[in-house]
Amino acid sequence: MNSPVYKKNKSSATQNTCTLCAPLGASVVFKGVENSMMILHGGQGCATYIRRYIIGTCREPVDIASSSFSETEVIFGGEFSLGKAIDNVIAQYHPEVIGIATTCLAETIGDDINGIIKKYNAKKNTGVHLIPISTPSYKGTHIDGFNAAVYALCDFFAQPGTKENNVGIFPGFLSAADLRHIAEIVRSFKLEPIIVPDYSQTLDGGVWKTYHSIAPGGTGIARLKLLGSVRSAISFVTDQVNDAAGLLHARFGVPAQYLPVPIGVKATDSFVDTLKTISGREPDSVLVQDRARLIDSYIDGHKMVYNKKTILYGDAAFVSAMARFSCEIGLCPVCIATGDRSASLKKLVADIEWPSAQKPHIVEDADFTDILELSRTLNPDLVIGNSKGYQLSCELGVPLIRVGFPIADRIGGERILHTGYKGSQELYDRIVNTIIARSQESSDIGYGTY
Repeated sequence: MNSPVYKKNKSSATQNTCTLCAPLGASVVFKGVENSMMILHGGQGCATYIRRYIIGTCREPVDIASSSFSETEVIFGGEFSLGKAIDNVIAQYHPEVIGIATTCLAETIGDDINGIIKKYNAKKNTGVHLIPISTPSYKGTHIDGFNAAVYALCDFFAQPGTKENNVGIFPGFLSAADLRHIAEIVRSFKLEPIIVPDYSQTLDGGVWKTYHSIAPGGTGIARLKLLGSVRSAISFVTDQVNDAAGLLHARFGVPAQYLPVPIGVKATDSFVDTLKTISGREPDSVLVQDRARLIDSYIDGHKMVYNKKTILYGDAAFVSAMARFSCEIGLCPVCIATGDRSASLKKLVADIEWPSAQKPHIVEDADFTDILELSRTLNPDLVIGNSKGYQLSCELGVPLIRVGFPIADRIGGERILHTGYKGSQELYDRIVNTIIARSQESSDIGYGTY
């Protein structure tokens, strides 16, 4: 029996979108490149909006430049303004790399960003790498912008070379804590990860003794060039258009491995088994013990989570991983939603063994009005997703378990660990404890039936 697919009312406008804008994703990627800056080609408000979302979750300084369109640029084009923006960024920040992402306005008037950059480079030998990315939000989401930026970096920098002990990792849009933990897992197999992007330090750093105009950290140019000679490229990304691992395979013959985001025992096992094959090594005792503890906790908490109805939402790759994890621990997803338009969520979850004969509703190109309208009929016990779903959880009168991006209404969003056995353990404990706390609220004896 196929999962029912919610049919959106095509005549209705999007209300409280379930996604963010495409240049935001590209901006996050360039925070994961060492000594880089981002320029948005368009209005100043786009940069302000994006900075607000990133800073709101990560609580770190984020500078994003803009070519600052006015009426003049809208009519005559933004070539002059973009050149001036590049000059200013180089003078003030001294970056090695500048990502230049388009906005809806620049795309609508048809500015040739590639041509503008070529003309700029021909006039001025700055030595700074200028990388254009097409990111109109009316055509895609923050995930599309993220994947397009990663692809552009690989296309620009990756070079052939002698294979060493490096592994390319394309994690997708995960937390800074996730990136650190994924690197730890890879290094436990005596492999060296080249993570693109790696904002684990730039968006979750420590206190500085002196001010840095560009936060330290990120994957450097030298390591980006090594992507053409890695032993394998592991991707948790579902985008078939901007497929960075596929690019490395086609251009350099790098083996490409496509895996689900490693959340839960089965998905993390797939990641670990892939690393075993690449390295020829067995997992170390830390991984083995983490896995054993996670399975033991599943047993301990099963009676609390079993058959609890859950609403899931987020980007397609992440929410499909959360759906697998939910079924693995005994939750019963009743609605799985994404705002993505370019990835088929229905295909990503097609092979999941659902715990109930009633399959979950699959909602693509969703907004929170769609999700609320459907969820009112499903009587959920939990909502799992980012902080944009807070109003949804209030309307439904059920707890929100915050995962993904953005987490703007809590401290530590960048430190939420979802991945690996360790991250799955933390996530499982949060889910079980939320259910117990909910039970205590309506219990005269404090501890309910648990």
